Amino acid sequence: MDTEAVIHGSERYLFQNYRRIPLAFARGRGARLWDLEGREYLDFVAGIAVVSLGHAHPALVQALADQASRYVHVSNLYYIPEQAQAARRLVERSGLDRVFFCNSGAEANEAAIKLARKWGKQHRGPEAYEIVVAHNSFHGRTLATLAATGNPRYHQGFEPLPAGFRFVPYNDLAAAAAAVGPTTCAVLMEPVQGESGVIPGDPDYLRGLQELCREEGILFMLDEVQTGVGRTGAWFAFQRYGLAPDVVTLAKGLGGGVPVGAVLAREEVAAVFGPGDHGSTFGGNPLSAAAVCAVLETLEAERLVEHAAAVGERLQGQLRALASRQPVVTEVRGVGLLVAVDLKVEAAAVEASCRQRGLLVNAVRPNTLRLSPPLVVSEEEVDRAVRILEEALEAVAAQSPGSAAEAAERR
Repeated sequence: MDTEAVIHGSERYLFQNYRRIPLAFARGRGARLWDLEGREYLDFVAGIAVVSLGHAHPALVQALADQASRYVHVSNLYYIPEQAQAARRLVERSGLDRVFFCNSGAEANEAAIKLARKWGKQHRGPEAYEIVVAHNSFHGRTLATLAATGNPRYHQGFEPLPAGFRFVPYNDLAAAAAAVGPTTCAVLMEPVQGESGVIPGDPDYLRGLQELCREEGILFMLDEVQTGVGRTGAWFAFQRYGLAPDVVTLAKGLGGGVPVGAVLAREEVAAVFGPGDHGSTFGGNPLSAAAVCAVLETLEAERLVEHAAAVGERLQGQLRALASRQPVVTEVRGVGLLVAVDLKVEAAAVEASCRQRGLLVNAVRPNTLRLSPPLVVSEEEVDRAVRILEEALEAVAAQSPGSAAEAAERR
């Protein structure tokens, strides 16, 4: 099947709720993809920070094949050996006590919201149900996680949304403190706001939030759906900041591309969920749990968390050097291998120009590119990606008279 046939079939039979790029892939290996026509791309999207081990990593391929040859699904009516193993590894790496498995980041955050509400009613009173969240956050697309997402663009057409979320500016501790009251049960924050253009939390802000939660007797919850499992150069972003959250949500890179999410919690918080309070038919099934084990084992065996820190530093350094040469670049931000580049030109045009040159990046805002390559990306691939990006920027700037004139004047 060629690309045109795939596009035709998708437009004929699928819901049209995605703005898809006219590109379809045949195979991948590491940080590279090949489309149906055989053209090679450097993949600095990684399925939106999902393909942590890269494409077709032998350890993940083998784990999935072995598990599928035995059994794929039995449901949580029974004990699942692979699920227990995956949970043990997450507990050992995180320092938290209990794990609940689901299928996505939205489901993980949905479960955390339910957990916080039940905990609040048990520990603070029947009216304690509100959660403090941030403007420009993103927590998912279910109704509750949409209501917790601080971007009105995602809300339009789905009102009325569930109540119980109080929005405050990100990186503003005083605003968060002012929002906490008798009806508050938790604070839910991303340590790095990924969908808003990779906005890192200030370390003092995040530590201040934790202290605020301790003083007020409410839960400190971190959405690490995008930042967890090595992406920031630490096993979890909260470890970079020296934090001890009560609840952490994970997904994306956790299964290396196999759909899986997880909620990690301290013992006394997890204890408020009893049988029947929450569940998932597919959550933590043998196949997804085997994927989690393979990912965690491989990250450790190949020292990919440390690699992500070192290569992420190289990527950011190369991009900052690029910014010094290219006036259309206004800022470079990042933590580990989650990096953003702010531009004076349209990010979508630069994304398209990169793609034409064999590099996949993601325009997350009108003037912001996000780069989130697999954790196995090499230094050589980083260097090549930055060279392609520079060529793309020059091409777009040349087509934008205002940007080109400004660049010439500044030179």
